[in-house]
Order: sequence, then structure tokens, then C-alpha cells
Amino acid sequence: MSADPLNRAGTPQRSTTSPPPSGSRASAIEVRRSARRRRTVSAYREGDRTIVLIPARMSEAEEQRWVNVMLDKLAAQESKRSLGDAELAERARRLSEQYFDGRARPATVRWVTNQNTRWGSCTPAEGSIRLSHRLQGMPEYVVDYVLLHELAHLLVPGHGPRFWRLLEAYPRTERARGYLEGVVAAARLPHVPGARDE
Repeated sequence: MSADPLNRAGTPQRSTTSPPPSGSRASAIEVRRSARRRRTVSAYREGDRTIVLIPARMSEAEEQRWVNVMLDKLAAQESKRSLGDAELAERARRLSEQYFDGRARPATVRWVTNQNTRWGSCTPAEGSIRLSHRLQGMPEYVVDYVLLHELAHLLVPGHGPRFWRLLEAYPRTERARGYLEGVVAAARLPHVPGARDE
């Protein structure tokens, strides 16, 4: 997903800037429309802004859909630059401050490779949080949701109404849960042989 070359003279452009969706790292999203761009959509970060390049003929609804798709792709790319355990612990600390007033304070937060049936786990008595390595490479908002889920267990051990009320503070909870449900559903699909398999 690379940036367009510099605009050429005589190429009509339309650019709009909007605030980011909740949970996005960028401070603003700028959509640049180009008559020269026919089908492709691309995006890149420019400082604290996200630039999304789209064809000029795209409808507003298509634009919004593609902005969301490209934000997810960028987040997945950035997440692939794997966070180490120290960065993961710092991220958990920031999320706890932002959503739980700093009340959830884990003793340890780390990636593990032995969790293949769950995304994360928490042992409240030890204050330890473990995230499955399978989350690495997923969009940031998904990793943040799983971290918040486990942080919430430091405050409320079970999955009762009080627990879910805590997670309501995170605006992308439903989207992240849907993403994870999609990953699980896709893993259950039968393998369709490709041309090379035949």
C-alpha cells in the first residue's frame, strides 16, 4: 500500500479530512480522490495522519467502507511489527489508564505460544496476563480488546454483567469480537484445494 506519485498537473483531486474512528491511532484521516485512479485504493501514514487514496468516482458509502478496510490493513501491518513483552505490558498500562482509571495493574503481560484454543488468559491471584501469539499480526484494535478483556479480569474475575459493563467503555468491543469470531469461523471452513493442490 504505497502512496501515489506526486499529483500531475491537470489531474483533478478532491481531498477531505475527518477525525479518526474511535480507537484509531491516527489523529485524522485524509481521503484524496483522483480521476487518474481507476480501481485501486491505497493508504499510508503521514505523521499523525492517515492518507487514503481512492478513485474520484467512488460513492460516499464506498469511500467509508474503503477507509475502514484500509485502516484495518494498516493496523494489521503495524501490529506485525511484533510488540515484545515489554511493549505489550506498556500497552496494557496505557489501556488500563484510559479505560479503567489505572485500576487494573498486571504484574506481568506476555505473549505465549501454548494457547491455541483461547486468545488470552488472566490469573488474577498472580496478576499475570498472557496473550496468544496468534493475535500477532491482527489489527491493533483487536489486540487492545483482548488486552482490555484480560485487564478487566483483574477487577472482576468472572464474565457477569459487571465484567461486560467494564468492557462497554471500549468503543470497538463489538467490532473486535466480530473480527475474532470471523477468524474462528474461517478456521473451521473446509480446505478448498487450489490449482496447485490438484
